[in-house]
Amino acid sequence: MKKIESVHNQLIKDLVKLQDKSTARTKTGTFIIEGYREIHLAIEGKYSILQLLFCLDIIDIQLVNQFKSIVNQEVEFIEISKEVYQKIAYRSTTEGIIAVAKTKQLNLDSLKFSSENPLILVAEAPEKPGNIGALLRTADAAKLDAVIIANPKTDLFNPNIVRSSVGCLFTNQLATGSTTEIIEYLKKNNFNIFCAALTASTSYHLIDYKMKLAVVVGAEAIGLSSLWLANATQNIIIPMSGKIDSMNVSVSAAIIIFEAKRQRNFN
Repeated sequence: MKKIESVHNQLIKDLVKLQDKSTARTKTGTFIIEGYREIHLAIEGKYSILQLLFCLDIIDIQLVNQFKSIVNQEVEFIEISKEVYQKIAYRSTTEGIIAVAKTKQLNLDSLKFSSENPLILVAEAPEKPGNIGALLRTADAAKLDAVIIANPKTDLFNPNIVRSSVGCLFTNQLATGSTTEIIEYLKKNNFNIFCAALTASTSYHLIDYKMKLAVVVGAEAIGLSSLWLANATQNIIIPMSGKIDSMNVSVSAAIIIFEAKRQRNFN
């Protein structure tokens, strides 16, 4: 088994680039996953693991051996020193194990639905990786049929998204595209489009959500683009009694999604 103790090793330099640069992730088609739970969820989500790096100063060898029983034989296991681990790790609290995995093509046409009336979430240009992570956690909690990110500001394999989603990046069916592409896809596949908006809207709790449906939310600062509003089946609003007229996008999405799930008897 290979062991790396130097932070100047070329593989370690390459992994640092994967953490720091979207261009490196795009060029190599790989990304990094930190943490025991997150790696397990990635394996369950059919992500291809290429390498597992572990630090025995932090993780028990028995936990490492558990991975050997569930990954392909081609996966390379590499022991690394604590100094090397700290050089690669994006988080200070992960459990001493890091995976290098292949990214997936997040094409709209790859989405598959088993339900006759799928419920999906569309988020247009969420500003922060943390918001995307929170949206993915909400989608996982509600067991949505898919999440689509319109006009993403970064690739979804950004380490901040992996971290903030606590592995829900791997538990959701995902796709990305431009606003135009997504609207065309939704219309072609007969989705109703319900847009969270402040104008010409009906209160969210008065809406029937039991049909084939995409709930669409926009950036907190500017909301949804006019193209979405022009193509909406229905605009919906969450009534608020305070001084402001907007909430965190993941909170807004959660309120609407769980009302839809309630109407669907949480199926």
